[in-house]
Amino acid sequence: MTIRMALLGSAAIVAGCAAPALAQADPTPQPKAQVLGDDSDIVVTGSRIRRQDLAGVGPATVVTAEQIQNTGIVNIETALQRLPANAGFAGNQTSAYWTNNGYGTAQVNLRGLGIKRTLVLLNGRRLVAGGTGANSSPDLNMIPVVALARTDVLKDGASAIYGADAMAGVVNLVTRTDYEGLGLSVRQGITERGDGSDLTADLLWGIRNDRGGFMAAVTYQKTSAVNMASRAPCSLAETTPGSLSCVNSASTIGGRAVLPNGQQINFNQVPGGNGNFYEPYSPAKHNFNSNPFLNAVSPVERVSTAFFADYALTDGIQAFGEFLYTFRKSNQIATPGTLRNLSIPASNPTNPTGQNLVLAQRRLAEPGARHFFQETDTWQGTFGLRGKLANDWAWEVAGSFGRNTAVDGSTNIANLERVANTLDRSKCSSTAGAAIPCGDYLGFGDLTPQVLDYILFTSRDRGGNELGTVTADLNGDLFSLPAGAVSFATGVVYRREKGWRDPDPLTVLGVANVNQQDPISGSSTAKEAYLELSVPVLANTAFAKALTLDGAVRYSDYNLFGSDWNYKLSADWVVNDSIRLRGTYGTGFRIPNVPELFGGVSEGNLTTTDPCSRYTSSGNVTLIANCQASGVPANYTQLGTTILTTVGGNQSLRPESSTTWTVGTVISPRGIIPGLSLTADWFDIKIKDAIRAIPGSTKLAVCYASQNLSHPFCSDFTRSALTGEVTYLSAQPINTGREEMNGLDLGLVYSGAVGEVKISLDLNMTYLNKYVVNPFPGGAPIYFDGFIGGGNGGYPKWRGYGVLTAEKDGISATWSTQWIGKATDFNASAGDIGYRTPNVFYHNLQLAFAIDEKTRFQIGADNLFDRKAPYIQSFTDANTDTMTYDLLGRRFYAGFRTAF
Repeated sequence: MTIRMALLGSAAIVAGCAAPALAQADPTPQPKAQVLGDDSDIVVTGSRIRRQDLAGVGPATVVTAEQIQNTGIVNIETALQRLPANAGFAGNQTSAYWTNNGYGTAQVNLRGLGIKRTLVLLNGRRLVAGGTGANSSPDLNMIPVVALARTDVLKDGASAIYGADAMAGVVNLVTRTDYEGLGLSVRQGITERGDGSDLTADLLWGIRNDRGGFMAAVTYQKTSAVNMASRAPCSLAETTPGSLSCVNSASTIGGRAVLPNGQQINFNQVPGGNGNFYEPYSPAKHNFNSNPFLNAVSPVERVSTAFFADYALTDGIQAFGEFLYTFRKSNQIATPGTLRNLSIPASNPTNPTGQNLVLAQRRLAEPGARHFFQETDTWQGTFGLRGKLANDWAWEVAGSFGRNTAVDGSTNIANLERVANTLDRSKCSSTAGAAIPCGDYLGFGDLTPQVLDYILFTSRDRGGNELGTVTADLNGDLFSLPAGAVSFATGVVYRREKGWRDPDPLTVLGVANVNQQDPISGSSTAKEAYLELSVPVLANTAFAKALTLDGAVRYSDYNLFGSDWNYKLSADWVVNDSIRLRGTYGTGFRIPNVPELFGGVSEGNLTTTDPCSRYTSSGNVTLIANCQASGVPANYTQLGTTILTTVGGNQSLRPESSTTWTVGTVISPRGIIPGLSLTADWFDIKIKDAIRAIPGSTKLAVCYASQNLSHPFCSDFTRSALTGEVTYLSAQPINTGREEMNGLDLGLVYSGAVGEVKISLDLNMTYLNKYVVNPFPGGAPIYFDGFIGGGNGGYPKWRGYGVLTAEKDGISATWSTQWIGKATDFNASAGDIGYRTPNVFYHNLQLAFAIDEKTRFQIGADNLFDRKAPYIQSFTDANTDTMTYDLLGRRFYAGFRTAF
């Protein structure tokens, strides 16, 4: 706690001076980073060969410190999730479902291919995973934003360069190396409704001399909760054609029971009412509204620190080090827990029906909401030496180790063994002070404080992740050709990853009314070697100012899955000063990670759409026949919005492999419009033996769309013979047959002036032409392109993001717009409300006032026009897709920074 309090105290000083960098531009030279040679050589994302600039290596987006500063963004999570290359399902603070035990962890999902297929680096090196144990992705907010010079987003497979996991692309966080002085900043934001306040404070300190330097950054962030009911008062569904109404959860506070003849009844739900009262169950009357017990934004308190140092030991050898430490506290509220399938005989004094009954679902509302909590400590240290040989070849040797540990849990969890004891009249007693009190679960308010104290406990889980790497790299020029020097980079890597998670013992035993979980523990090691070559073919000819061919090959040996070769080829053709053509082709390989392999099977209530709900009115002949064949009653309506779903690991998983190619152009009409650059890049990605957990809603929809329930997904769930509702559903990961994706990235960058006003414009758009998942060889494909919802996230055909900044005399205005295109609900039928979403635009505005070169004020508004999230039938939460749309509405912020 001493370290934590010291960090909190340092952060209270607050704030940092974000370093301006050049505006994002694919073809424009960018700030230098990771200098290994003279000032003209830099190492860029997507290559380990020293180059002159960032252009030409591959399709990339660069988010600069200046752009982050001008848009008021305070974390990398927000900056990346606004980019059109981000799609699908990823954890974020405005999502009730933070994925893979990563509660409070910020992640990025390039192309929507999955967070596990996006490789996150810091200065070209891997980061340890963050979360609460056995996770698959680092926490993006582990790095203080104030320490970053830029963030490179390589939208191209790069397994041959960086190893496994880089199938969809690479996010490389590049830190500053030049800061001197002390910078302070603070930013405070709040929504228009007066909730969701967020405070960010930064401190940046750097010193340098002729032999080296040191830089330290500290960021403190604290955000307040926003209750989901304030944005979505209840869960909506089209219970009658053409209108939406509250459906809520069939786990009622009084208790929904089934009598021997199949009749469903519900017990008293009125506080202080007749404890023996019961009546026929009515969803409209008895269902429970979960939204007041969920967050639209969950609170987080975080201290992130980073320390960087370099020192010239001799004229040719430099020592360097990095150290990161993050402490995070986060929590979420959740609906009161549910007891299921309790058999209560007619002889039990609490049973007023005179018949044996099964209490199907009874929500423990008496103690109130459950409170989930997490505390994580994450650190990573790197030490290395770098220098140059006599022939000007640069070398580097480095070792890195990172560790993430966490404690998480929940209040108000019921011990099911103790629940059974309170129903067993041979064990329990109604006498005051009895060791085992008898419980009355039939009717709200009938559970006494003594029973609640006996059956409820607070669960505590522990887990973590480790990453250790040792690298040795060498690069330089081999020899010269008429067009220039042939450059190379080569090196070896040893990497060991480990993840573990130890749930509460009662959770492991399955006697807690919370997601049953098994312990997770596993590790993998990789030994790798790579070689990269860059060959200049032509220079200053009639049809080529420059033509360069690059190639890379990587050999990887995994202790769990054997060896694999990956390669990459690319061409960069600079036709003249205005036209540049480029293309890449490469292979990728990814082994299943620890949670995918070793994750214990667990159960949870996930928002899921049952296609058999009101199926008789659908008009779909196949659906009607299949639902009838499943024994679903003709008048069946889904009871609530969630279904008990089994998730977890699968030790039968095999590695997945991919091929990726891109082809594009960069046009810079300097003679016509100076400062303008246009880019277009076509991408095509194919993944074989793809590892994917198909969401439950999608499995049900695909099953019931198949003839005669012939799809293999139809074996992944069961239904109750009495009520027709789904009682078991599996969503564990499998090796699907194949995934195919292709589309087009478009970019426009302009930097110039209109009179005395400096103008910068940065536009990016992505068109998703195709994304198809073939669940098994020969199986019917599942189309993702143009669809949204069902637990998959959003895959609209079009996405876009643009930033326009105008500046004069120290006053600047920045307008940014995020565009989320139209999409069709994965599981809805044509004509249903929410079947197709509209185009959604989020507009943001910031005004900044520079007092001098070191002091700056800013005010801004996000979601300026208060755009509401569209209704989606197969929503994740809040009646929309929380992975895609904004729940908060209009919000304002003000900030200040200065330096000494």
